[in-house]
Amino acid sequence: MLDDQQLLRRYVDDGSEAAFGELVARYVNLVYSVALRRTSGDAHLAQDVAQLVFTDLARKARSLPEGVVLAGWLHRATRYAAAQLLRTERRRVEREYEAVAMKTLESETTTDWEQIRPLLDEALDELGRNDRDALLLRFFEQRSLAEVGHALGSNEDAARKRVTRALEKLRARLTRRGVTTSAVTLSTALPIHGIQAAPVGLAATLTSASLASAAAGTGSTLTLLKLMATIKLKAGIVSAIVVASVATSFVIQHQAQAKMREVDASLRQKADQLARLQAERERLVILAAQTNSPNQLNDLLRLRGEVGFLRKRTNDLATLQEENRRLRARNLAQSENSKTPLQRREEEHAQAIAKLHFGRVCLLAFDMYARDNQGQIPTNFEQVAVYLPKETYTQTNVTTDQYEIVYQGSLNTITNPGNVIVIREKQAWTSDSGGWSRAYGFADGHSEIHLSRDGNFEPWEKQKGIKPSGQ
Repeated sequence: MLDDQQLLRRYVDDGSEAAFGELVARYVNLVYSVALRRTSGDAHLAQDVAQLVFTDLARKARSLPEGVVLAGWLHRATRYAAAQLLRTERRRVEREYEAVAMKTLESETTTDWEQIRPLLDEALDELGRNDRDALLLRFFEQRSLAEVGHALGSNEDAARKRVTRALEKLRARLTRRGVTTSAVTLSTALPIHGIQAAPVGLAATLTSASLASAAAGTGSTLTLLKLMATIKLKAGIVSAIVVASVATSFVIQHQAQAKMREVDASLRQKADQLARLQAERERLVILAAQTNSPNQLNDLLRLRGEVGFLRKRTNDLATLQEENRRLRARNLAQSENSKTPLQRREEEHAQAIAKLHFGRVCLLAFDMYARDNQGQIPTNFEQVAVYLPKETYTQTNVTTDQYEIVYQGSLNTITNPGNVIVIREKQAWTSDSGGWSRAYGFADGHSEIHLSRDGNFEPWEKQKGIKPSGQ
């Protein structure tokens, strides 16, 4: 019988799955037992840990030192994988607990909020400026008391007292309007309901529109007024422009109620007036350039520079937005590249655990569907949507779009369900340790992740009932 080192060498040199399978058979009881102790007797978690350990062994077999005692290596790897898995599970449970608590809190404050909402802003307006600012900073912007104190020019203790008094004043004003509530309810409802998320993309739209409007609006109007003041236009010219502006406003108001033909005529008239104003502006520019006063010429050049600057800011807005998007993408890529090998390994483990869990949930849904449909396997995931818990997607961050159904027929006709693949992951994924991985779900309800060093899964899938591509 071959020893561990010989089996490892065969697997590393020849990619022998038989050799690797012999190693798994030798040590599965050891790994499972250690995992069972580390997970407090949870059989499902112990199976997940064992899966991760032997996956690590397959990936790292080439880098193991010569003469390594495999039992010792597997024992340490099992302890590490179990610790990682327990941390992941603990974080998931904590997130679920927080979500349930938040949902309960929201449901308790919804009724009070419906009474508070229409009167809140009016009551806030009646408060003093400092009281109102304190509440807005604390509950709407969710600043800390230290930050509130700094913004109001005081310290944390003073901010705490200010917020408490302001909250009581707000409660009293709402009570006078017929809304009976408590300061505790207000302090809970305001952070939850006081700020609603704006539609996606609205901030970018408002930024672009505001900057463009500001640049266009101030550029032409202020430039014209400054030119008029700088070259000291005569009162007659100023009066003529003012009269023309008033007449134009009257014409626009009158023409808005007339027929389409009269509107067109008004638009043509406005275009002619604009052309005359532009010609007058150019004439004034020429006169200013020919003047002997250095101050007037300098002012003119400065004003023209301001106009050019504003136009450039408007024209470069799209370029700046694209540059911002590119920088964000580069920072994200740098963040991914800066992760340590340990962080990437933890993420790989968490991803593998999520896919194993998701596979088992899907297979359970398939079993329930088959019981209701004479043992038949569903042909698409839409058919089992009602059997899949909604929280599955949020807990695992995995969706059915990442999987495909590879077995068609009845569960009752399968003689060896533990060896027949029902679903598999569409795309294999790589690991920092080398090789390719893919998640599978079997007819007996278990799921596993298979590793291929060269990315070719067809020989192994063929043994599990999947026909090679093209057949």
